[in-house]
Amino acid sequence: MNTFSHVPPGFRFHPTDEELVHYYLRKKIASKKIDLDVIKDVDLYKIEPWDLQELCRIGSEEQNEWYFFSHKDKKYPTGTRTNRATKAGFWKATGRDKPIYSRLSLIGMRKTLVFYKGRAPNGQKSDWIMHEYRLETNENGTP
Repeated sequence: MNTFSHVPPGFRFHPTDEELVHYYLRKKIASKKIDLDVIKDVDLYKIEPWDLQELCRIGSEEQNEWYFFSHKDKKYPTGTRTNRATKAGFWKATGRDKPIYSRLSLIGMRKTLVFYKGRAPNGQKSDWIMHEYRLETNENGTP
């Protein structure tokens, strides 16, 4: 049994976008301790979305949302394009990025992605949806 199933009875993890960015993501990037270790590190591009359920389960209750940290994979070593492919398909961005604010300050962005089975451009859209969060910094700061 992994440590993520050892949470108090009745524990619910439903953080807001602001909490995910300002508390969890900011601490993770700064290598600071998070009080309750409930978000697991995964390599999103080596696993399929249906495998997230077991890898990222919190407690023993039924869940329909899973939280995890994953590094962005680059399509080319020197490029800026993101590789979002897995063996079975790919994650495709959809819609506009949503700004996330804390006390009127922009702290992050949320991108929505949909999983397509197969290869682009002929992939078949699935019901899997993911929200990708990123920190926003001032233009002189590190991304």
